[in-house]
Formats: sequence, C-alpha cells, structure tokens
Amino acid sequence: MQERVRVAAVAVDTKPGQIEDNLAKIDYWCQQAAELGVDLVSFQELSLSGFIPNHPTGDHDSWLRSALRQGRMMAQTIPGPATEKLRQTAARYGLLIAVGLLEDAGNLMFNTQALVDGNGLLGRFRKMHVPMFEMPFYNGGEAPTVVETRLGRIGVNICFDALMPESTRLLAVQNVEIVLFPFAADPPPGDVAGWENWSRMALAARCMENGVYGVASNYTGVVELAGTTQRFPGGGMILGPRGEQLASWNTPTGEPGMLVHDLLREDLLRARSEPEYLFRFRRPELYRMIAE
Repeated sequence: MQERVRVAAVAVDTKPGQIEDNLAKIDYWCQQAAELGVDLVSFQELSLSGFIPNHPTGDHDSWLRSALRQGRMMAQTIPGPATEKLRQTAARYGLLIAVGLLEDAGNLMFNTQALVDGNGLLGRFRKMHVPMFEMPFYNGGEAPTVVETRLGRIGVNICFDALMPESTRLLAVQNVEIVLFPFAADPPPGDVAGWENWSRMALAARCMENGVYGVASNYTGVVELAGTTQRFPGGGMILGPRGEQLASWNTPTGEPGMLVHDLLREDLLRARSEPEYLFRFRRPELYRMIAE
C-alpha cells in the first residue's frame, strides 16, 4: 500500500437500465472526487446498471417474468462498452474507480463490482452470497481474487457478503489491504442511521478481525422497474484496521453524496503490529469441519 491513499465512498442515485445517464452521474462524482485529490472512488452495489427492485405487491409471476426480461436487457459484459467508458473516465481524472453492475456472463448473470483504471479493467468481483429476494436475478460468484494496484492490494465484498466472516477472510489470506463494501440495503426505518446501525457492527468486525481498511457506500434514491418501486437511504462509512470508524456520512437520507478520507500505510502497519491483531492467531488446521 502506498503511504497515503485518499478514498471516496460515493452513493449515487442511478436508475435501472439507464446506462448512459448512470455513467454520466458516475463521471460527475469522479470529477468532484478528482478535484479533492482522491485516488480511489468506490460506488455502491449495482451503481452502473441500476438496482432491480424486488418487493412486488401485485401478481408475482407477471412481475418476475417482466423483471427477469428487463434485467437481462440491462446486463453488461465485462469487459464491454460500459467498462470502456468507465476506463475513459478513470483516464480523464487519474483515478481507480469501482462500480457495480449486473454482469452478462453468457448463460448466467452475476452481481459484479468492476475495478477500473485509465488502462482498463483491473479486476471484477462477483457477489458470493445471494439473499433470497435477489436469487431470481443472478447467481452466486466464485471466491474473490485480490488485485495488486498502484495504490495497494484491493478486494471487494458486496453487500450481503460483508455479513459473512468468511468473505473478508478470503481476501485477507491473499494479503488484502483495502476492502470495498458496496451495498444496496434498505433496513428499517429506511434512513441513513438505520443503515449505519444495521451494517456498522459487521463492517467493524470484518476490518478488525482481518486488520484491513474498509470503504462502504450504500445505494440512494428511488428505483422503479416492472411495476415495482424500492427506496434506498444512501449512507457510507470508512473504517480502520482496528474496526474503528474513521469517517461518517453527513448527506441527508435519499440524496447522493460522497465521503472522503485518507488511509495511511503507517497506521495499517501499526495496527498489524499490536497484540490485538487477530489475524496473527489463526489456526486453519483446526477449521476443517467448518468447510465440511
């Protein structure tokens, strides 16, 4: 990891299937981040393709068929035209950019976070653990691979993955330094504080038990598709390698916003030198029954 990495967690009000408009919004926030000297911009889950709302109130069969059809139409190949435009944005502002999209992988679709710089695609991370409401739309992905970048070693856990301790541990055994946590979650009561209360404990644990930095952002705004609507509060936080919250969201519920903070290599090394660094005490030879 370089000595100082300035990161931005961004929640943007993108819409399902409006790829060009969504790319324009992503470009706008990247420009804002670049003006603040940011190195890495992390957008929320499915930020590029838009989130498909999944709480229908009418005829479930009719909704499902329509939503699946429209989801297939909005899915993007990786690499593809959308990630090429993202590369152009990254080159224009000198950034690393992470965005979420519904990935067209041929006969299957995945919920994927793509990491891009000015030279092209650095890596893609597919959501591993798929909650019940989302199962019709995409399959669970493979174990993630950490990407070596000019800023440091970066990995991703998407939303529900962050609630499973094994997800971040898969990255930690590959010496990850910065973990991006993109969310699309609307826990009650539906405001930013509700999302923070729901996610903070899990995110703090993932960062503390592995000694990593965490950058989280949550979907914001109203999404509509196939006669169904869902509302997301937004939110974001940046956490340190002891599980401490380094920066908190200050944008009102439902509005797009950005949180910027500097991650320091010196503090990462210091945290990993302390007696409380839990990763040091792993005993993988004892854990076989967990996998079985």
